[in-house]
Amino acid sequence: MSGQDGSVTEAAGAGAGAETGTEREKRLAAEAAATLVEDGMRVGLGTGSTVAYLLPALAARGLDLRCVSTSPATAEVARRLGMRVESFEGLGAMPRLDIAIDGADQVAPSGWLVKGGGAAHTREKAVAATADRFVVIASSNKLVERLVPPIPLELAEFGLAGTLSRLGHVRLRDVPRSPDGGVIADYLGEFDDPAELADRLSQTVGVVEHGLFPAAMVSQVVVAQGDQTEICDVEH
Repeated sequence: MSGQDGSVTEAAGAGAGAETGTEREKRLAAEAAATLVEDGMRVGLGTGSTVAYLLPALAARGLDLRCVSTSPATAEVARRLGMRVESFEGLGAMPRLDIAIDGADQVAPSGWLVKGGGAAHTREKAVAATADRFVVIASSNKLVERLVPPIPLELAEFGLAGTLSRLGHVRLRDVPRSPDGGVIADYLGEFDDPAELADRLSQTVGVVEHGLFPAAMVSQVVVAQGDQTEICDVEH
């Protein structure tokens, strides 16, 4: 990079106590990203605790937007804030988005990401891939030297035992199925090259999607550290 989570709740007035450093960084990054959105845009809304700060910041701007959501929870909050959220299913959905904004669990210096702690990574990747510009928002604790396990997975229920055997080093999560009916799990094996692991996971029959996002998909990372916010371009 150059230039230097699964539930969503409304962040405004979220805490009776003092705002923690990490929560402040999430809010600052989200508020900075909200300023990147322009009137009339088609916007992809992510999922997680950082996006919870994005939604009210974006709604407060009063722009005329067409939005799609990566999770039912995000859609519910966005609509409650007065934002227009459309379905992203079927042939009638928008085929292209101007911008998508989402958080991440890990952000490497190369721009590679791990996402899916909130089990929404399949929909998150579909939305990010459709956007002309994918912007990641993060607090400083999400920046890592290298990506490490766990890597979130969504698996097909059919043939699940065989899929687990082929993958190895996988732990099923005790969480509800994804909105599309997939089984949520985590790959726990060590790896050095995220591109190599991403290719292996993608080629494994029974894997619906994994939580490794390539740098080529990411346009910018908005990261807050303390009171400072920086927008970093990802070099492709």
